[in-house]
Amino acid sequence: MKCNATPMEVTWFPGCSMKTSAMENHESFKIFCEAIGIKLIELPDWNCCGSSSAHSIDHELALDLVSRNLARAPKGRPILTACPSCTLRFKETHHRLSEDNQAQIRFRRQWGVPFDESKKVMHFFEFIDGLDISQFVDGKKPLAGLTYAPYYGCMLARPPQLRRQKNFHGLLEKMLGTLGAKAVTWKGANKCCGTFLSVARPEATTQVVNEIVQNGLDTGAECLITACAMCQLNLEIRCKLKKQIPVLHFSEILALALGKAENTDEWFKRHLVDPKPLLSAKGLL
Repeated sequence: MKCNATPMEVTWFPGCSMKTSAMENHESFKIFCEAIGIKLIELPDWNCCGSSSAHSIDHELALDLVSRNLARAPKGRPILTACPSCTLRFKETHHRLSEDNQAQIRFRRQWGVPFDESKKVMHFFEFIDGLDISQFVDGKKPLAGLTYAPYYGCMLARPPQLRRQKNFHGLLEKMLGTLGAKAVTWKGANKCCGTFLSVARPEATTQVVNEIVQNGLDTGAECLITACAMCQLNLEIRCKLKKQIPVLHFSEILALALGKAENTDEWFKRHLVDPKPLLSAKGLL
């Protein structure tokens, strides 16, 4: 992606987490997109994609939940997602509708319009892959001195039917490295945080979250930076270690690096582990 004078318009699907438990993720994401020339046009009257819950209980309901959003999305603009779980649900539904005539019949019966395969679904990483972030910071290294553990979680790993999709693991390290941050080499980058087991089996989620955070600490990370709002929440609310480290959204650290973060007090008061001492020490606040 290259910086253009005219913003690139996309249909924005924020999903439930970014509108509720991770509002700081949503606000910082909007700020960063505006800074790099992406105009977010939120999908009107969007509904939950079903995430893990619907997909686990009723596959046809899961299909319909995403299909309604696809039917409502206008032509001519890509559909942008940032939540890995939403991305997975959207891409799986789009793939099934593209390959399954019966699913297309169901789509038309349910929503009164034919399925339009040209409505492309893209994760945020697809937009910024190849972005020269240095052009927005005048060649400076605003994140110099920050050592972090990049945390992708498991949802960005493609299931078999999407195996030809590009895998963007490594993008966090590349982009934040350009801004001066140092990524640790660790075992937890792709480990599942427990996702919605956090509600049904919190004790099981605590065990895996403790292992993830402890591994980050053991490798010298000063914070974790996540690509997933649900992961960020679990890593904070389910960690029971005596020593903990901040867990930042990717969008927050990007907005800070570009000097575009003016409402950080509103963002960071929503964090259970206060990142302000670390960020202040690094000159980012």
